Amino acid sequence: MNFYAIKAIYLFEMARTWRTIMQSIASPVLSTSLYFIVFGSAIGSRMASIEGVSYGAFIVPGLIMLSILTESISNASFGIYMPKFAGTIYEVLSAPISAVETVIGYVGAAATKSIIIGTIILITARLFVDFSIEHPVWMIAFLVLTSITFSLFGFIIGIWADSFQKLQIVPLMIVTPLAFLGGSFYSINMLPPFWQTIALFNPVVYLVSGFRWSFYGVADVGVGISLGMTLVFMLLCLGGIGWIFRTGYRIKA
Repeated sequence: MNFYAIKAIYLFEMARTWRTIMQSIASPVLSTSLYFIVFGSAIGSRMASIEGVSYGAFIVPGLIMLSILTESISNASFGIYMPKFAGTIYEVLSAPISAVETVIGYVGAAATKSIIIGTIILITARLFVDFSIEHPVWMIAFLVLTSITFSLFGFIIGIWADSFQKLQIVPLMIVTPLAFLGGSFYSINMLPPFWQTIALFNPVVYLVSGFRWSFYGVADVGVGISLGMTLVFMLLCLGGIGWIFRTGYRIKA
């Protein structure tokens, strides 16, 4: 394992984050804070509790998960797309670096950024709503696992995209709607039976449900199922990345 190469890619990507800290970290934290102000403090105080949890506290895990999903995909996709766009990807491909080491460097940096953002949002949320964390170890586990999984997914999008416009299609047109419909702002148990069944086909439901369980011990689906679905999606992403490097799909052309 070439740890020097992994470190070089990782530090390069993290350095780009600190150079654009307003866009990379401050912007998503500020946007999420506005949700806490509107839905948590203003509207939440006038709404009934959900499963014994105040509405303001109930949406905290969902909003953190929403930010993690979008930022993981955005950071990872942009991180690998820029070397393709600038032509410097050939320096990486010609260097004595394996595909595994390349993925660890890029995905590790993207996941780290998402974890930092998630942690800052978690701390910021305390300024607006009062909440508890019943299972802190599981909370960290879901935070890290989700960041890594969707950074892998973002890596695939960055390879697939051949324009800056395509980088935004999946996060804006698919992931964000799924996050809003995945129980970020409500429990799917509040839906009619038919729509509850439909909601179970939304993978984000399992992520939000498991993450919320780590906070309050309540979940729309079993925590084991949430963890299992996340791991399955991670394996699918790893399989997709493996195929990309074996075939050279849009990475060597």
